[in-house]
Amino acid sequence: MTRIIFMGTPDYAADILRTLIDVDDIEVVAVYTQPDKPVGRKAIMTPPVVKVLAEVSHIPVFQPTKLRDTAVVDELLTIECDMIIVAAYGQILPKAILDHAPCVNLHASILPQYRGASPIQQSLLHNDTQSGVTAMWMDIGLDTGAIIKISTVDISPDEMVETLYASLTKIACELTVDVIHNWDRKTVAPQNDALATHCS
Repeated sequence: MTRIIFMGTPDYAADILRTLIDVDDIEVVAVYTQPDKPVGRKAIMTPPVVKVLAEVSHIPVFQPTKLRDTAVVDELLTIECDMIIVAAYGQILPKAILDHAPCVNLHASILPQYRGASPIQQSLLHNDTQSGVTAMWMDIGLDTGAIIKISTVDISPDEMVETLYASLTKIACELTVDVIHNWDRKTVAPQNDALATHCS
């Protein structure tokens, strides 16, 4: 049984989490997601979809405002795990957490292209013909870690954000399970920083 701490916030992350929950030899032992936020004109406090899914699945949920806070880090370090999976979490992991267990990020671009927060939109804005999801070992940089594996999808001329998002989410789910099952047998490749592009 592989014990996983999962970190993520939007639908993309929720679909990956749902996939992991359904795999027999993977146990998600804790979920980290962003704090609840006010939504709509009435500013109703609304939880991230990842939190809702975790609670329904009886997985402990943590929502630190700042993951870097000493108390938050100390608490996480008490959780035994084999790997930390990160998917659009929205906070940078401090070195103490990176050192706690192998940390893998599922980034929705073909790295080193489109490091940052809006890679899907950038792919469409630049009329790319291909996009993908990169599984990478996390380091102290922003989307700069060594690449474990990339899964790709073609982008059609009339592609919309919603359809590309769905395609990337599907391959991200498959890629995550593959990496967890085979991470010790994967060869990694450092990113070529000279080819890096960034998006906010």
